[in-house]
Amino acid sequence: MVIKNFDELIKKVQSFEGRKKVAVAAAHDEHALEAVFHAAENNIVEPVFIGYKEKIKEIAAKLGKTVSDDSIIEAADDNEAAAKAVELARNGQVDFIMKGKLQTADLLRAVVDKEKGLRTGKVMSHVSIQEVPSYHKLLITTDGGMMMYPDLEQKKKIIENAVGVLHSLGYENPKVGVLAAVETVNPKMPESVDAGKLKEMNQNGEITGCIVEGPISYDIAMNKESGEIKGFVSPVAGDPDILIVPNITAGNILGKCLVYSAGAKMAGFIVGAKVPIVLTSRGSSSEEKYLSLVISAAAS
Repeated sequence: MVIKNFDELIKKVQSFEGRKKVAVAAAHDEHALEAVFHAAENNIVEPVFIGYKEKIKEIAAKLGKTVSDDSIIEAADDNEAAAKAVELARNGQVDFIMKGKLQTADLLRAVVDKEKGLRTGKVMSHVSIQEVPSYHKLLITTDGGMMMYPDLEQKKKIIENAVGVLHSLGYENPKVGVLAAVETVNPKMPESVDAGKLKEMNQNGEITGCIVEGPISYDIAMNKESGEIKGFVSPVAGDPDILIVPNITAGNILGKCLVYSAGAKMAGFIVGAKVPIVLTSRGSSSEEKYLSLVISAAAS
């Protein structure tokens, strides 16, 4: 199966039985609350708000909403808000976590805490999902927000994390393109060497549940005609579900280019912890935060 756009994704999540519970850490943030209220009204989430109770109520009132005392957990500061959100997730009281008005480092510090955190032994990676106007289906790019310079084994785990997300949405055998500047392995270009090895891992059964192609350049990945012109034959050419970038810088630039220059809509979250973590930037719109809630609800 293939999900063409976010509207289809929203309908799919709405078809799930029951709403997913989300803990919003430091929930006194207007864009975060706007997104959560939207998701709650669309039967996607049931929120638990953690933070300054009066500030949360004040922002909710500004948005024309009311929040019951039962749905708010008071926290004295950001660190306490993060710790309480993680505790709820660790105890199975919520299905995933959303970052509100606190620093990413403060939330992740609680998430990776060796005694009280949400580590699973897996690599944690950032998954972005884009709806690009010029592309025929939703596209995952990873990792542009968590792993800075992943080695070969970490890239394998990043692929597995992204494939797992699509499996949870009903995809059977997603297509993965491992990006490089060239389509052939060049010993002087480490990312092309890694890409070739990841393809081999897929072919020999070390990476399963997907089709991996690499190295593959962006133009061939996204445009089948480019592949035909260059004589590059692959089921991934012109039709990837997932693009693996060589490092965080490339992923960050690619994601922002798609949004700001190509008009894409984007959602993003962290996978690999015990629960998904909605970790959008402070500059993200309420729509991006809402869509990130949708995909996290699906993945959880």
